[in-house]
Amino acid sequence: MARLPDEVVGDAYTSTFAWDLLEDLVDVGNRMAGQTGEAEAAERLASAFQTAGLRGVSIQEFPIPGWWRGSSSLFVSGPVERTYEADHDVIALPGCPAGTASGELVDVGYGTDEEFETADVEGKVAMARSDVPDDHRWVHRMEKYANAHEGGAVGFVFRNYVEGALPPTGEVGYHERPGPIPAVGVSKELGARLARYAEGDDAGEVTLDVDCRNEPATSVNVEAVVEPEGATADGEVLLTAHLDAHDISEGANDNGAGSVLVTEAGRLLAQAADELDTRVRVVIFGAEEIGLYGAYHWAESRDLSNVEAVLNVDGAGTSRDLRVGTQGFDGLERLFESVTDDLEAPLSADDTVSPHGDQWAFVQEGVPAAFVTTTSETSGRGWGHTHADTLDKLDPRVFRDVAFQLAKCAVAAAEADRSFERRSRESVRDDLADGYVRELKVGGRWPYGAE
Repeated sequence: MARLPDEVVGDAYTSTFAWDLLEDLVDVGNRMAGQTGEAEAAERLASAFQTAGLRGVSIQEFPIPGWWRGSSSLFVSGPVERTYEADHDVIALPGCPAGTASGELVDVGYGTDEEFETADVEGKVAMARSDVPDDHRWVHRMEKYANAHEGGAVGFVFRNYVEGALPPTGEVGYHERPGPIPAVGVSKELGARLARYAEGDDAGEVTLDVDCRNEPATSVNVEAVVEPEGATADGEVLLTAHLDAHDISEGANDNGAGSVLVTEAGRLLAQAADELDTRVRVVIFGAEEIGLYGAYHWAESRDLSNVEAVLNVDGAGTSRDLRVGTQGFDGLERLFESVTDDLEAPLSADDTVSPHGDQWAFVQEGVPAAFVTTTSETSGRGWGHTHADTLDKLDPRVFRDVAFQLAKCAVAAAEADRSFERRSRESVRDDLADGYVRELKVGGRWPYGAE
C-alpha cells in the first residue's frame, strides 16, 4: 500500500489547519444554500485550498430553487387551546410551501410504511418521529413526508427524537419545489405532548401556519486538484463534501466538518503529490441539503468516465471511527478495510444503496462512490439539523485522526494497480428500496425514466 512520508504523518498529527478553518466557517453564520453565507463560505474554502497548496482552484456557480425561512406556528384546538410559535418549539421544513393547514392530528409513530398503511390520514395532519425502530431499515424524512402526502394528509409534523427542546429541520421539497403540503419540525417535548393529545377521544384539531419563500437563487461549488508533476492521465479520484448548512445553526458537524476534513486531506496530499499515481480532485459542493444540486451539477457537466472513485465525506466529526456506506461497490469496502487494517483502526460498513448524500449523483450512473462518516453513540443524526449543531460538540484531536485516514484512503484509491468495478444503472436502480423509489419519484429526482 502506498504510504504518506513520515514528515507528512507528523504534520497531520500536529496541525491545527482543519480546526482553524472550521472555526472560520462556523463564524460565517447562516450557510443556507443560495444565500450570502454559502457564497462567503465558498470564498473562504477557495482561499484555504490555495493556502493548502492545491492547484487550479475555482468556484463555479449554478442555479437552484432557493428557500427562505419565515416564522411558523402550530395551534392546538383540543383538548386544550394553545399556540406554539417559538423557534425552539416549531420551525418550517425547507422546500415546503407557505400556507395554512388544519385537521385532526394523527400520530403515525415512526412513519414506517406499515404504520402509514394502518393509519387514516386523509384530510388530516400526520405526525411522524424522526427516528426508526432499532430493527427497521432507515426511513428518511422525505419518505415519511411522501407517505403523508400520498395518504391524503393536508399537513406534516416531523417530531424530533432527541431530548433538548429543539425541533429538527430538513428538506422535503427536493426538485419538485415547493412540496405539496405545509410541513414543520417540532421538538421531542412538544411532539410528546401532541402525541398525548392525539390519543384522546377528543383530540380536536391542529393548525399549521407556515411563512416562507420559494424563489430562484444561485449556489456554488469549489474545487481544486492534487496531482503528481507532469501527470497526463485523465483518470482521477474525487474527495468531496458539501459546504452548505441549514440556516438555524452553525452547521459545525453537518457539514462544516466534512468541508474542512477534505481540505485538510488535500493539504496533506499536496505535500506528497509526487507519491500519487492518479490525480485527486477535491470538490466541495453547494446545495446538498436541498437536493444535492451541487453534486448533480458537477456530475452532469463532466465526463464521468474519468472518475475512478468518489469518497464523499459528510458529518464525519463525531468520533475517530470511520463508517462507510459502499453503495454496493465491493472494491470501495476493500479499500477502506485495507487502510483501517493498516492503521489498526475500527471500521463499520454497509452496502445499502442510498439516494441521500452527494455520492448519489455518481452512484445513480454506476460510478463507484462511497458515503464516508464516523460512528456516534446514538443512531441517526443526533444534534444535526437543529440549532445545536455547534462547534463545542467537536474535538480537534478527532479531526487530526480522521483527516489522516481520509488522506490515506485517497492515496490508496489513487494507486495505479487499484481499480474499482463500475455498476450498471439497472443494477443500482434494482437495489433501491421501494421507499427510496417512491421518495425519488415524489421529489422529482428519479433518474431512470420509465426504466
